[in-house]
Amino acid sequence: MVSVQHNFPPITGEDSADIQRWLAALSDVYAPEEIVLIRRACEFAAPLYHGQSAIAGAPLLPHALGSAGILIGLHLDHETIAAAVLHAVPDFIEDWKEVLAERFGGNVTALVDGISRMERIRLFSEVRVTADKDEAAQQVESLRKMLLAMVEDIRVVLIKLAERTQTLRSLSGADAALQQRIAPETYSIFAPLANRLGVWQLKWELEDLSVRYLEPVLYKQVAKLLDERRVDRERYIADVIDRLRQALLDAGIAGEVTGRPKHIHSIINKMKRKQIAFGDLYDVRAVRIMVENIQDCYAALSVVHELWPAISSEFDDYIANPKPNGYRSLHTAVTGPRGLAVEVQIRTQDMHHDSELGVAAHWRYKENKKSDAGFDEKIAWLRQILAWKAELADSGNLQEQFRNELLQDRVYVFTPQGKVIDLPRGATPVDFAYILHTDLGHRTRGAKVDGNIVPLKYQLQNGQRVEILTTKQGAPSRDWLSPQQGYLKSARARAKVRHWFKTQNLDDSIAQGRLLLDRELQRLGVTAVNQEKVAQRLNFHKLDELLTALGRGDITTRRVGLAIQQGVPAKVEIAAPAAARKPAAPRASSTGVLVAGVDNLMIRMAMCCKPEKPDAITGYVTRDRGITIHRKDCAFMQRVPEDKRDRMLDAEWV
Repeated sequence: MVSVQHNFPPITGEDSADIQRWLAALSDVYAPEEIVLIRRACEFAAPLYHGQSAIAGAPLLPHALGSAGILIGLHLDHETIAAAVLHAVPDFIEDWKEVLAERFGGNVTALVDGISRMERIRLFSEVRVTADKDEAAQQVESLRKMLLAMVEDIRVVLIKLAERTQTLRSLSGADAALQQRIAPETYSIFAPLANRLGVWQLKWELEDLSVRYLEPVLYKQVAKLLDERRVDRERYIADVIDRLRQALLDAGIAGEVTGRPKHIHSIINKMKRKQIAFGDLYDVRAVRIMVENIQDCYAALSVVHELWPAISSEFDDYIANPKPNGYRSLHTAVTGPRGLAVEVQIRTQDMHHDSELGVAAHWRYKENKKSDAGFDEKIAWLRQILAWKAELADSGNLQEQFRNELLQDRVYVFTPQGKVIDLPRGATPVDFAYILHTDLGHRTRGAKVDGNIVPLKYQLQNGQRVEILTTKQGAPSRDWLSPQQGYLKSARARAKVRHWFKTQNLDDSIAQGRLLLDRELQRLGVTAVNQEKVAQRLNFHKLDELLTALGRGDITTRRVGLAIQQGVPAKVEIAAPAAARKPAAPRASSTGVLVAGVDNLMIRMAMCCKPEKPDAITGYVTRDRGITIHRKDCAFMQRVPEDKRDRMLDAEWV
């Protein structure tokens, strides 16, 4: 990286000619004032890029212009094109943000900044492949989510996809080691991103070019079997589309017909998935018909079969019998012009929307992914935003329109080994440590983020590399449990800390629980009860678990008392004494209270007035919970209606 130079030398030689030719082709696409911004970006980047190479070895300036050209083909706005040209500037200027902001404004600078941050994906290349396929797949999925979450403007992802496509176009001249590093990364990370966002042009090319280096022998075999040149295949599909449109028009069916020749990667993938030979494929060439309603779907099917003979056993009615994921469409294969097989899909616009954006999303089917409802909903919205990009461009303020806030509820960080960890937004190094391992969390005493010491309350950001500093023997702090302190965001981590404190002094907790249980048994006057069954009634497997919970205060003695009474035969309800009856002589009581001169009755202290010795007390006969002892001046007792006063009994402390 060089020092900042505010006066760059003029462009001369081949660079100038390349730029002029390239800019001349933009006059039909962008307004004159928009081309001015793109021209200034080229003139600024050219001297910096002169003599420099892109990762695949191609000269950097043509690489940048090629990436921008891909985005022009996607109808992206002029700020995106300028940012694509400037994407490598951070490699050459120290304080590039200030320089770009001054020359090109905040929007372009923010896009370049997003591209720079996305380069953290290079860390993935440092990770050794794990033998656990499920773990590896989860890591790749987390990396995809990280890429989307790291950018505030979704256009940044499109720029990166275009730049990666341009890299693969020039990868044939690179050494084999570089090809084997870039191709797998592209296939597992970038091609699925293009697929999910619905950027089909880039998705197909990224897949095909990746497979070219990943499976060169099979790629060449399939390419040879496709005995037509791509141009011929595309011309063939165009002819099929024209004939279908005319036939639908003649039949009075309003429909849209699209199509494309199947790409090499798709062919290889289907041959593997279905374990069939190339000759058994009937959808090397495919077209799609979209109509207004289900009735028109079947009418269009009839039109197709009238035009060309159907291939037997190649018809699937996913409208009458939808796929398990809800996918609906009619699929048929016919022998089209020149005797070549053509697959035809027929569906309504609603079915197409569900297939591309809804629960039957085709990208998830192709990737064989389990549904993540929250993430899928966000992807669907991003795809809709991209579909609206032309209309959004007309409304102005693209930076705000393309702002990506949907994926900002999670944060994705790296371990020192390059593993991606998924955390809730606002998570701290302590959350990170507990996600990795409970013992690591307990022993956490400090943290480094990107090599710098940070407080344990520090809120982690996307793409950061986190290292935990520990002691050999350690324990969590009770401060970590306080939401106000801000040490923990994750409920899972907080539960682990809480569990640690609960497991301390286990013997003391059991002893305290035994004491409380004995007191409750004495209060209830119960001497023979199966205590293990009492524990089971309260959903504890063992008596010690009940005693531990009771000793720690996780369960109240009131709940234990009720469980005990469930196993004790019901006592005969005591009728109110006759007015002339003389109370029995007081005697010792195991419950501490005599009710109408009687000891060992099923009693409990009222929670409303909480009587304590030596308060004046009275008893009240309840319907199903024995006799409740109240203070005589208890407000409840003062309000007992006349028809229930016969339930009031004399009571006294012993």
